Amino acid sequence: MNILRAFINVFKIPELRNKILFTVGLLMIYRVGFVIPVPGVDQKAMSGMGNLGGLADYFQLFTGGNLSQSTIFGLGIMPYISASIIFQLLMPVIPSLERLSKEGQSGMRKINEYQRYATVGLCMFQALVWMRYLAAQNYIYPDLQGGFFGMTFSYCAMSLIVLTSGTLFMMWLGEQIDEYGIGNGISLIIMAGIVSRMPTALGYIWNNATAQFGSSDSTKMDPAKILFLLVAFVGVIAASILITQGQRRIPIQQAKQTRGRRVFGGQRQYLPLRVNHGGVMPIIFASTLLIFPQMLLSGLSSAFPTVRTLRYLTEWFQSGSFPYIVSYVALVYFFAYFWTSVQFRPKDMANSLRDGGSFIPGLRPGKRTADYLDRVMARITYVGAGFLALIALIPTLVAQQLKVPFMVSAFLGGTGLLIVVSVALDLVQRIEANLIMRNYPGFLGGSGPIRGERDT
Repeated sequence: MNILRAFINVFKIPELRNKILFTVGLLMIYRVGFVIPVPGVDQKAMSGMGNLGGLADYFQLFTGGNLSQSTIFGLGIMPYISASIIFQLLMPVIPSLERLSKEGQSGMRKINEYQRYATVGLCMFQALVWMRYLAAQNYIYPDLQGGFFGMTFSYCAMSLIVLTSGTLFMMWLGEQIDEYGIGNGISLIIMAGIVSRMPTALGYIWNNATAQFGSSDSTKMDPAKILFLLVAFVGVIAASILITQGQRRIPIQQAKQTRGRRVFGGQRQYLPLRVNHGGVMPIIFASTLLIFPQMLLSGLSSAFPTVRTLRYLTEWFQSGSFPYIVSYVALVYFFAYFWTSVQFRPKDMANSLRDGGSFIPGLRPGKRTADYLDRVMARITYVGAGFLALIALIPTLVAQQLKVPFMVSAFLGGTGLLIVVSVALDLVQRIEANLIMRNYPGFLGGSGPIRGERDT
C-alpha cells in the first residue's frame, strides 16, 4: 500500500509528474529510432549473421545500440562513452584540460564541447569499420557496392552521416533527460535497451523448457538450469543492492565552540564512503573498450582472411577466452580506481572538514586526515572492484558451463542485471528525494532515505 500511495503522490506533484512524463516520452522516441534500419542494408541477409552476431548482441547490451539490424541507432552511445573515457584520462595529463576542469561549470561546458567533437570523429571511424564489414559480407544491396571501401562514395557518405547523426541524437536525448527529466539520461537509455530484450530471453527459456533432467540437447532448458538461473537472478539482485547501498561510515567529531556562557557544537556525526563509488561505470567502460578491438579485429580479419596474425588476435579477444577474461578484470579494477580518483578528492574533503570545525577522532586535520581517507577509500574500492569483476564474469561463465545463449545469461544474472538494478535504484532515490522534499511519504514510508542502506 505504501508503494501504491507513493506512486499516486508522484502524479500529484505537477513538477515531478512532468519530469517523469518527459523522460518516458524521450525514451519512447529512442525506441522508435532503435528499429529504423539504415537504408541500403539487406535485413534478411543480416538475420543469419555468424560469429559477429553474438558480438553485436554483446555490443548493444551495453551501449543501447542495435547493430544486429543495423539501425540508425546502431552505434549506440559507445562513441560518446569512449570520448568521455579519453578526456577523463587526458585531464590529469594535459594542464590546459586540468585548468578547465577546475573552472567550474564554464570549464566543464568547454570540455563537454571537446568531447562532442571527439564523439563525431569516433562515430565516423566506427561507422566506416562497420559498413566496411557489411560490404565485405555482402549485406549491402549489390547496386550500392563497389569502390575502395566496398561501397559507392555517395552511399558510404550517406551511411556514415546516418549512423553519426543517430549517435549524436541519442546523446542529445540523454542530455535533455539530464536537464529537464529525472535520472541520468545516458544510463536510462542503456537500461531501456537492456530491459527491452528481457522478454526475448524469457521467451527463449519458455520455448526450450523441458521436464527431463540432463537432456542430451544442449539447447533445452531443464529444471536444473532454470532453477540455477532463477537463483542467480535473485542472488545478483540482492548482492547488487547490497554493494550499491553499502557504505563505510567514518566518525566525525565537531569541535566545541564557546560563545559567552553557551557551548555550541560537539556533536558526533558520520562521513559515509560508498563501497562501490564508481557505480556501474567501470563495467560499462571496460566492456566498451573491449568491444571496440573485437569489432575492429573481426572486420579486419574478414577483409584480410589470409593474415594469420589478425585471425589469432581475433580469437584472443573473443568473449570467454583467457586473455579476454584477464583483460576484462584488469580494466574493471583500473576504471574502478580511476573513477574513484577522479570523483573522490580526499584533500578537498579534509580541508572542508577543517574549515567547518570538524575532525576525525585521533587524526590531525589536514594532510593526515586526507591520507587516512585516501587509504580507506583505496581498501573499500578494492572490495567493490572485486565484486564488479565477479559479477561481470557471470554471464560468460554461465554461457560456457550451462551451454545457454549469452542473451539469457546476460539478462538473468550478471552485468546487464547489475546495470538495471543500479540505474533503477538511482531513479527511485531521486523520486524519493522529490517526494520527501515536498513532505510526501516515500516508497517505503517514512520521511528518511530508502531503507536497506547498510554499513560495510
